[in-house]
Amino acid sequence: MQLPKPAADFDITIIGGVKGGPTGLFSALLAREQGLSVCILEQREGPLPIGRADALNARTQQVYEVADVLKYLRPKGLKCNTSSVFKDGKFVSHNNTWWVSLENSQYKEFLMIGQPEIEKALLKRLDVGVRYGVTAESITESAEGVEVRVVGDKGVIRSRYLVAADGAHSACRKQLGIGFAGDMPNMCWAVLDTFLETDFPVCDEIVSFEVDGQSRVSWIPRERGMARFYVLLEGEVTQEKTQQSISQHMAPYKVVFKETEWFSTYNVQERVAEAFVSRGHGRVILAGDAAHVHAVNGGQGLNTGAADAFALAWRLKLAISGFNTQVLQIYDAERRATAKGVVDVAAKLVRTTLKTAEEYVALIGKNAANITGMGITYAPSSAAVVASSVGAFVAGARTPDFVFAKAKVVEIRFYELLRYGNFVVLNPQGLALDLPQSLDAHVDVWEVSKRDTLFEVKTAAGAILTTSFDLGQDLTSAIVIRPDLYTGYVGTDVLGYFKGFVL
Repeated sequence: MQLPKPAADFDITIIGGVKGGPTGLFSALLAREQGLSVCILEQREGPLPIGRADALNARTQQVYEVADVLKYLRPKGLKCNTSSVFKDGKFVSHNNTWWVSLENSQYKEFLMIGQPEIEKALLKRLDVGVRYGVTAESITESAEGVEVRVVGDKGVIRSRYLVAADGAHSACRKQLGIGFAGDMPNMCWAVLDTFLETDFPVCDEIVSFEVDGQSRVSWIPRERGMARFYVLLEGEVTQEKTQQSISQHMAPYKVVFKETEWFSTYNVQERVAEAFVSRGHGRVILAGDAAHVHAVNGGQGLNTGAADAFALAWRLKLAISGFNTQVLQIYDAERRATAKGVVDVAAKLVRTTLKTAEEYVALIGKNAANITGMGITYAPSSAAVVASSVGAFVAGARTPDFVFAKAKVVEIRFYELLRYGNFVVLNPQGLALDLPQSLDAHVDVWEVSKRDTLFEVKTAAGAILTTSFDLGQDLTSAIVIRPDLYTGYVGTDVLGYFKGFVL
């Protein structure tokens, strides 16, 4: 199944932008976890020092855990699962139903932590360097791969694929001629990271402030005792006007801005690229803000980019290993549909800031599937998702996390046992899979049997575990879990599933 490797310096080139998020770094880490060679080009002069994204949702915490990154972030971040409303000088509501009701997940809150810390954690795990201060002058795609010419460098970087994670103003996307249509409502927001001196009843909750029937100010609690404010203003947007608006909304309490770490503004854009995979030879793939942009409301930006990376890297490994490149076209279909949903939710939320804070928080609750990241699903519109289910394993939905007992004493969660890159097949004992040898390095088979009221599982590594979690009471169907930890198929024709889009 291996194809001859073309003359390439790397398997993957990853291009990041001046204002890009950590999507490129996460893509690189996941590629390296699978043994792929990568070249990381960042237009920025160095790691991000301050500002930008501020929260990991529950799903991103799950995928960062599997990538062995979360352990660096949980101790530093602030856990927050409540959205509150403050008006007329007092709190009038506190809501967290959509978080505490999450099932089959260890994480039931936002982890508030700044993008600089997230990037530090990713860089700590990466075993290759980043070429900062490098701008791609041109990219040329062929049937064999991609060539990148760098500004001021006479050489050419050759790779089999290129991941364009170079932000909303993506030069890669523009060179490929991929449209980036959408809306641009006339809304300019200020963002302020600051340390306050105040007699306001500070709490680890997201606070929406209401004045004159509108909710133009939100307070996001942050690590290190910092406060992040989002403020919608009219006319010229300055730091002074931003602080005046915050003080007005927090009245009657006193506010002193002791130290402001970062101030920025942004105009809301709502756009989704017309294609996430290049139309020519399919060798350039968009991810993160290069593929989709929207308002920050709901904290979906960085998290959607992380999901892009988690959905992409395993497919690149399969394509580079000589399997069906249809896996990349399915990335395009699944992630574009998801991006459209994310943009729609953010658009509703940002417009609702012109209404009451109660209406705004209620809308968050209605769209919790997106905001927590845990309810995002893929439709059975491709061979990668075959409509089927057993218990909590539903094709197209995130795979549940649950507890195993190890040696009948130690408890360990399913996600703690997983490492990125391979399919996992929970296979009833005695069910013949008949998978070809070419899949051996890409599929881990865990044998499942019933022991009284418990399920006994033998992992691909040979560990024996037990669980009371429902893995199929009659044990007649295998459960296929994709490398991005979505259930792909439940049934007996596992070979047929892989023939549908991998083989």
